[in-house]
Amino acid sequence: MISCILKSKIKVLYTFLFALVVSFGALAQEASEQGQASEQGEVATKGVVPGATEGAEVPSGDPAVISAGEALFKNNCAVCHSAGSDVIVGPGLQGVTDRRSEAWLLKWIKNSQSLIQAGDPQAVAVYEEYNKQAMPSFAFSDDEIQSILAYIESGQGVVSAPVAGPEGATAGENVGTDAIGAVGSYLDIVLVVLIIVLIVLVVTLLLITSLLKNYLNKNRTLNEYDAEVVNQRFDFSKVYKSKAVRTLVVLIFVVVLLDLSLDKVMGVGIQQGYQPKQPIAFSHKLHAGEHQINCNYCHSTVYKSKSASIPSANICMNCHSQIKTESPEIQKIYRAIERNRPIEWVRIHNLPDLAYFNHSQHTQVGGIECQTCHGPIQEMDVVYQYSPLTMGWCIDCHRETPLNTEGNEYYDKLVKLHDESSKGAFTVSSNGGTECSKCHY
Repeated sequence: MISCILKSKIKVLYTFLFALVVSFGALAQEASEQGQASEQGEVATKGVVPGATEGAEVPSGDPAVISAGEALFKNNCAVCHSAGSDVIVGPGLQGVTDRRSEAWLLKWIKNSQSLIQAGDPQAVAVYEEYNKQAMPSFAFSDDEIQSILAYIESGQGVVSAPVAGPEGATAGENVGTDAIGAVGSYLDIVLVVLIIVLIVLVVTLLLITSLLKNYLNKNRTLNEYDAEVVNQRFDFSKVYKSKAVRTLVVLIFVVVLLDLSLDKVMGVGIQQGYQPKQPIAFSHKLHAGEHQINCNYCHSTVYKSKSASIPSANICMNCHSQIKTESPEIQKIYRAIERNRPIEWVRIHNLPDLAYFNHSQHTQVGGIECQTCHGPIQEMDVVYQYSPLTMGWCIDCHRETPLNTEGNEYYDKLVKLHDESSKGAFTVSSNGGTECSKCHY
C-alpha cells in the first residue's frame, strides 16, 4: 500500500519536471524564431544596396554627385584631411567652402605650388601654418572637385559623438540585435534556473521521504513486506555493478570521444582567430579607426581586382616621409626601401587553391563592406582572422543575402521567374550563387 503511494508521488513529480523542461524549451524556441523572423524580414525588405551604409541618410543635394565626391575624397584626400574639423596632416575641411572661394579652391587643388610661388596670400598662409608641407597636385576636372566640395558640405564625413542608447550603450553597438548571442545567454539563464529547480525538488523529495518513513515507523503497524519497502537502504554497489549503468557510461564516453574527434577533423584548415606577428607593428585601429583612412587607399585594387593587394612601401611613404620619421617601426620601412626589398607581410586570410574568390565582385558589384568578412577591422591593433571562411559559411551568406535588383534590367526576367515560383527574397543563391562551378571553376 505504502509503496504504491510513493510510486504515485514519484510519477507526479516526473510529470511536473517534464512539463517544466518542455515549457522552457518552448520559450527559448519562440524567442529564437522571433529574433530570426524580425531580422530576415528586415533584410528581405531592404536588400543589399551597393556601397550603402545602414542607417545613413542622404543629405540635401544630388546624391549621385555627393556619392562620387565621397569616393574621390576617401581615395585621395582622407589621408591628409578630415571632412570635419580635426587636423591630420592638413586642416580639417569642414566649412572650407565658407572660408575660401570656389575659384580659389579649384586652383589650389589642381596645383597648390603654383599659387604659393605666385605669392597668393591665402596659399602662402596655409603653407606656412602647416609646416610647409607641400600638397600634391591633382589632375581633377572642375566637376570632380565640385563633387568633393559637395560631399564636404553634406556633412556625411563628419564623425559625430556616440549617442547613448539603452542602459548606456552607444549608437552603433548591437543592442539586443544579435539573435545568436541573445538567445544563447537566455538559454544559459534557463539552464541555471532549471538546475536550481531540480536540486530543490530532489532535496524536497528526500525530506518528504524521510518524514514519511519516520511517521510510518512510529505510528503504523506494517506487515513484513511494507516494512521492508519502507526501511530499505540504497545500495550503491548495485549501481556501478549493473550492466545497464556500465553500458551507459561506455556509451557516453564513446559519444564524447567521437564529438571531440569530429570537432578536430572538421577544424582542419580553419584558421579562425589566426593572428600572426607582422614584421612592422602596423595598427589598423590607428589608421582605419582614428584617422579614418579608407581601406582602398592602401589596398588599392580591392574594388577592381580579384585580390585586394598588399600595400607597397611607397604607399606608406606617402605619409611617413613627413610623419613620425624617427619611429623605430617607420625606420624599418626606410631600410626596406634602401635595400630595394619588399616588406614581408604575413598573409592572414588564406583560401585553398581550389576555391575562387573575387574581391571586386563582392565589394564593387555586391556592395559588401570590408567588415562583413573581416570583422571590426577598424578596432584591431593587430589584425586576426575574424570569420571562419569555410564553404558552409560562404554558402549560408549566399542563401541569406538578398540582391539589390532595382534599376538593373539584367535581373528583371530572373526576378519575375523567381517570384512566380518562390515567395522568398531574391538572394545570391537564386542567381546561381550556390552552384559548384561558381567557386570551384
